[in-house]
Amino acid sequence: MLDKQLVYDVLTAALSTGGDLAEIFMENSVRDTIQMTNGQIEKANWGVDYGLGLRIITGTNAVYAYTNDTSRDSLLKLAKDASQAVKASLKGEINIKGVLVLDKSDRLKFADTAVIPPEKVVKKDIVERLRAASQASYNFDPLVTQTSNSYSGISRDIFVANSNGLWAEDKRVYTRVMVQAVASQGNEKQTGYEAPGAKGGFELLDSIDIEKIGKDAAEVAVTMLKADYAPSGKMPVIVDNAFGGVIFHEACAHSLEATGVAKGASVFCGKMGEKIAADCVTAIDDGTLSGEWGSLNIDDEGGKTRRNVLIENGVLKSYLVDYLNGLKMGMASTGSGRRENYRFAPTSRMTNTYILNGTDSTESIISGTPYGLYAKKMGGGSVDPASGEFNFAVLEGYLIRDGKIAEPVRGATLIGKGHEVLLNIDKVADNFRAAQGMCGSISGSVPTNVGQPMIRVKELTVGGRK
Repeated sequence: MLDKQLVYDVLTAALSTGGDLAEIFMENSVRDTIQMTNGQIEKANWGVDYGLGLRIITGTNAVYAYTNDTSRDSLLKLAKDASQAVKASLKGEINIKGVLVLDKSDRLKFADTAVIPPEKVVKKDIVERLRAASQASYNFDPLVTQTSNSYSGISRDIFVANSNGLWAEDKRVYTRVMVQAVASQGNEKQTGYEAPGAKGGFELLDSIDIEKIGKDAAEVAVTMLKADYAPSGKMPVIVDNAFGGVIFHEACAHSLEATGVAKGASVFCGKMGEKIAADCVTAIDDGTLSGEWGSLNIDDEGGKTRRNVLIENGVLKSYLVDYLNGLKMGMASTGSGRRENYRFAPTSRMTNTYILNGTDSTESIISGTPYGLYAKKMGGGSVDPASGEFNFAVLEGYLIRDGKIAEPVRGATLIGKGHEVLLNIDKVADNFRAAQGMCGSISGSVPTNVGQPMIRVKELTVGGRK
């Protein structure tokens, strides 16, 4: 994306007043989106996001600048301007670093193998699939009064180089569809939602039953519309697989990111090697899984992604570490540096984060629970990584009575502290499944997978209206 001499000159200019490392991140992203309401096209957008970010690290501090003008004069000016901020922050003797740029044979180059990349997708095919999902939602029940469906196809070319000689390129292709159905009766409304995605092309839509997804979204909406309100109080809570993993992602794994740990703003600071979860809990963050929504060939600092064991049999084994926060913590990067685009400096982020399968069956977990809440589908929520306190909405919930799934209930909220929930998990099933989402943090919004098998938390506070 840039020639070797220009890369060398920009990095050299960036370190001209001192600093330990200079890094270039460049991208050219093409995004194609279609949004549909009630079976009719609402928006159809196509756009390019192109630009370059430059980071200069000195000690454990960093300066970041970006531009979408990648002409030689513009980039050299950007580098020289950024270098002045480094000079102003340095005290004492200035140490000028050299720049190493690798030969072509040593450069890392990766590419996704999308069968049908976004640029080859026929728009008519997208529209027909989205309309089929919408019609399936309406066909399920007359109570369905609105549908909102969308498609997103993204192709990103990434280039990373730094003054230590790293040179890496990656091509990333993402495809996702989102299906939402709203059921209404009087002044009451309830929503069902499905959003499968993959790191790959339009072939994703050939691997899923789009009409079933539309029906499933409608079924959740209608079921919850007819449901009574959930009770409140402390009780056992069974959280199902797939998007149920959002609780671990939000309430626990965010607190394992070096973004907070390096500042001492995490409940898991200083807990490496200590027991932080029940024996039945082993949790992984793995950016190497083929075709998964959160996977990457390299992270956004040019390092290869890897399988990181975060918790093993309840014991904390690793944090998620990016390069800069690793300097602050005295730890190497775990391939976890991510950013939304060139406008953001990278920081530690998750990829595909999940709890591994356990040994309990789903049937035994349910039958072994005399009374409690079954959270079949989770919705959104919020968490404070420093304290671990969270609250999450249950999108689809049922009461458990006498070891059986009983009547549906709506309006349930799960409230607690992530580090306490980890210790209170007493059952982990063997029905692992993943789900897709977008994760927001100080480096923007990035694709991440959440996942788990069914788990039981032996006691958790449920907020309800009864």
